[in-house]
Amino acid sequence: MQTYEQLKKQIESIIDPGFNKTLKEVQGIKRLVIDSTGIVECEIFLKKPQENEAQIKLEIIRLVKITCGYPGIKLSFFPSEFVIEGEKNIRYIGIASGKGGVGKSTVTAQLALAFASLGKSVGIIDADIYGASIPNIFHLESKPLDQTDDEKMIPTVSQGIQIISTTFFMPKDKPLMWRGPMLGKMLTHYFNGVAWHEDTDIVLIDLPPGTGDVALDIHSYVPKSQMIVVTTPHPNAADIAVKAGLGAKQIGHDILGVIENMSYLMIPERQDSIFIFGQGGGKKVSHILNVPLLGQIPIESPQEGDLHIEGNIFNIFVEIANQL
Repeated sequence: MQTYEQLKKQIESIIDPGFNKTLKEVQGIKRLVIDSTGIVECEIFLKKPQENEAQIKLEIIRLVKITCGYPGIKLSFFPSEFVIEGEKNIRYIGIASGKGGVGKSTVTAQLALAFASLGKSVGIIDADIYGASIPNIFHLESKPLDQTDDEKMIPTVSQGIQIISTTFFMPKDKPLMWRGPMLGKMLTHYFNGVAWHEDTDIVLIDLPPGTGDVALDIHSYVPKSQMIVVTTPHPNAADIAVKAGLGAKQIGHDILGVIENMSYLMIPERQDSIFIFGQGGGKKVSHILNVPLLGQIPIESPQEGDLHIEGNIFNIFVEIANQL
């Protein structure tokens, strides 16, 4: 049986395919111990654990049990947070809500435009698989995406925003009827198979409502992803938004703040506001989650299309983007 140092040296020489570098170079071994019975316990951090875990697991088991002669091994895999020097690290921000109908997709689109107006290169992942609406908001056709030579998807670009959505993979007006495993495969493509522009600063993730598979999976793909919780002023929306926020915290996401959408309707003639959905939902959610209320968005129709590209609401989103 080889020594601990010999074992460590051989595991360190294994290549992480995500980085195409050794585990030693990317600090991929976080824990390596041998207990009194000779069982090896090892924690490995990979750039793309969903893709490469099986291959690396087989390599390490062969190394430990056959090459080095240890009786057994306990292996755990986690997403790597290592960044190669000089490589740009994209900031991922999930836009979450407790329930549907609070305007989460519109908030995602408006926030993307606001970041772009500040000079940031922005992408959107439309991860609301069953209720994908980002392409409709940007008036994009449902057509297949182009691919790079290494078969990565090239995002569609609208108003300077890079966009990925299931809408581009499905025939128009055909319902999407997938079970959970298919969702996981699509998310793998979204996070490992997209050729974002090299200068991409921020990718916003339009999440489905609730705290289901997608929210759980995203943390495994992007351990340092951040979240914004969207609610309306109504108590029902606020109560469920709190659950979504607490769930995100429990998973390990960093909550940046709360955006209250549909906060009020302005009546210019009366210089007054009507609180159609009540008041206080955003403040309640931000207080319970102990995060800032980033902004309150009034109800107002865009001058043209589905997005505000100037005016009061656009300026509110720019203020929010500046805070972030």
